Amino acid sequence: MTKSVVLRNITKKYKMYSKTSEKLLDLISPKGYGEDFYALQDISFEAEQGDVIGIIGVNGSGKSTLSNILSGIIPPTSGEMEINGQAQLIAISSGLNTQLTGRENIELKCLMLGFSKKEIRNLEPEIIEFADIGKFIDQPVKSYSSGMKSRLGFAISVHMDPDILIIDEALSVGDQTFTDKCLAKMNEFKAQGKTIFFISHSIGQMKKFCEKALWIQYGRVKDYGLMKDVMPKYEQFLKDYKKMSKEEQKDLQEKAREHNDEERHNLEDKKPKKTFRNIMAIVIIIVIILFTAVMWMNQ
Repeated sequence: MTKSVVLRNITKKYKMYSKTSEKLLDLISPKGYGEDFYALQDISFEAEQGDVIGIIGVNGSGKSTLSNILSGIIPPTSGEMEINGQAQLIAISSGLNTQLTGRENIELKCLMLGFSKKEIRNLEPEIIEFADIGKFIDQPVKSYSSGMKSRLGFAISVHMDPDILIIDEALSVGDQTFTDKCLAKMNEFKAQGKTIFFISHSIGQMKKFCEKALWIQYGRVKDYGLMKDVMPKYEQFLKDYKKMSKEEQKDLQEKAREHNDEERHNLEDKKPKKTFRNIMAIVIIIVIILFTAVMWMNQ
């Protein structure tokens, strides 16, 4: 089978600053400034054409961050990634300009993907019919409900005919009729051998639709394999997790993050120290000093 997605040691790091001045200090300090937060660490897996993969995990585990990386919305901090084909993310209001109308969003999205005006005219009625939001199609998206945004976003994305479809909780809003219509469209893609990633809190939908499961636990891959093998383990974890108090759940997350940090530090200690950041910090400091000196001499 042909590989459609390959991720090797993908990490996504964010910087957390307590105040704006720390952003500047982070640029010029050799050791950096601010607190590092790793949303994802060392994520590795492969997906083949025709795979339908459910991404599971409790809130705060990095599922949406992973979906944004897979769709190309945000880049990983480190690691290697191969995406063979066009990927489309479907999430509530993802990619929609709330100041534009629904119709204008359809036209803008199609133009950005290289569709001609003739192709857009032919495709637009199909998208509008699928979204089924009535006269709201000519109203600004900022006036839409979450369900209407989801309908429009789903309708636009599936009619772009992507090779890889990433659905992030887009079916968690809206009525059952629309959900059934979306699932039917996804089954069409499934029959065509497209790769689908499905994120949902509905375990029933997962079991019904997905063949594989990718379990993300606080930024790392906990398990990956056939749905029938992975889901029972996750369901047992959920039962135990729901019995915990809020404090116990928070403590579990903090311990998992601390363990991840410890493993990462151990790996970093084995790597040769990089001097690029130190050199850049020195260059920036020298430029600031020279600029200050020139301004002082010109006074």
